[in-house]
Amino acid sequence: MTASAKLAFLGLGVMGYPMAGHLAARGASVTVFNRTSAKAEAWVGQHKGAMAARIEDAVKDAAIVFACVGNDDDIRDVATRAFAAMPAGALFVDHTTASASVARDLADAAAAKGLSFLDAPVSGGQAGAEKGALTIMCGGTDEAFARAEPFLQAYAKMARLMGPSGHGQLTKMVNQICIAGLVQALSEGIAFAKASGLDPLAVVEVISKGAAQSWQMENRAATMAAGQFDFGFAVDWMRKDLAICLAEARRNGSALPVTALVDQFYADVQASGGGRLDTSSLITRLATSLKG
Repeated sequence: MTASAKLAFLGLGVMGYPMAGHLAARGASVTVFNRTSAKAEAWVGQHKGAMAARIEDAVKDAAIVFACVGNDDDIRDVATRAFAAMPAGALFVDHTTASASVARDLADAAAAKGLSFLDAPVSGGQAGAEKGALTIMCGGTDEAFARAEPFLQAYAKMARLMGPSGHGQLTKMVNQICIAGLVQALSEGIAFAKASGLDPLAVVEVISKGAAQSWQMENRAATMAAGQFDFGFAVDWMRKDLAICLAEARRNGSALPVTALVDQFYADVQASGGGRLDTSSLITRLATSLKG
């Protein structure tokens, strides 16, 4: 990664804001765009980069454009506008969690304009973005990944090319499928411990040293037991991601019975007003059922 690199970063949410900051901290020249200009102004004040009022202005001189926005519709709109203004030969790196089909469509659209495209969804949450310790799952060509990798290292502990366009998004789906089942199992385990008169923290301290250990257990069990659910990745976002997983499963013929069930449990959390709580709030539904 060279200090003279001209980059653009589109989308300064809880993930994009620190990710763009890590690029600036490594010496890159970063121009940011955010739909809410106050967020871009705050970022520039903190990181000394530049901001643009329009996507087209942000990307016009960028060798690599990064984006981290909300969903399929958002990234289609952002990428289409960016592609129209990016210089020939530039690379677009999409950190949005979206469908594999939109990744493939955008890769084709980029190629038609002489651009490169990499779908590169991330895992690690807000804390991982802030610490520069994300896992990045990439789909695209070897050439596109080789160009992006030195920059991805600014905020990644792991970045790997998983295959052609769409394979980054497919890998992220596997990630979300596994997380859904783990959080439900952890919720049931903590609730069972409480109902049995056990100290759930003591239980977790013991079993986390054995085969039951997981990232969710190490990082969320104590706060789940304490009823604290303000750690970044919201239930609303998880349901968006699980909808993508379930749609892809219908397309490829795979069975996701546990994922479908946990998705409905998250719908219960949403219905009770918990859509903006983090995903570990799944335990609140189980605790409510126990009280009943």
